[in-house]
Amino acid sequence: MINNSKFIERLQKVMQHYQLSAATFADEINVQRSSISHLLSGRNKPSLDFVLKVLARYETVDLYWLLNGKGSFPKKEQSSSPMQQQSHESISIAKVPPKTSDKEIERIVIFYADGTFKNFHP
Repeated sequence: MINNSKFIERLQKVMQHYQLSAATFADEINVQRSSISHLLSGRNKPSLDFVLKVLARYETVDLYWLLNGKGSFPKKEQSSSPMQQQSHESISIAKVPPKTSDKEIERIVIFYADGTFKNFHP
């Protein structure tokens, strides 16, 4: 689960890095200004759509850093994320291994940098 106060600190760091006011930041990522205000005040938590818009607009923001503080900002050229090191074309979907515990895989979701995603159901 995301620590909301730490997320707000990281979001403010992004805004300071790019020297943006809350209103300008909202315009840049195409969200309502009130959404930024509610996030920064702690009233609302960030949605997946919001996070994806930040990542799409600012390539130096690393997903793992923004969500849980792991990694660095601005993101280094070589990403430590295995998914980002592979091209989307080279990802192959393997067959789901036989059940080895009481847990079953319900679905696998792959998120692309352009904000789209694919659901895979075993």
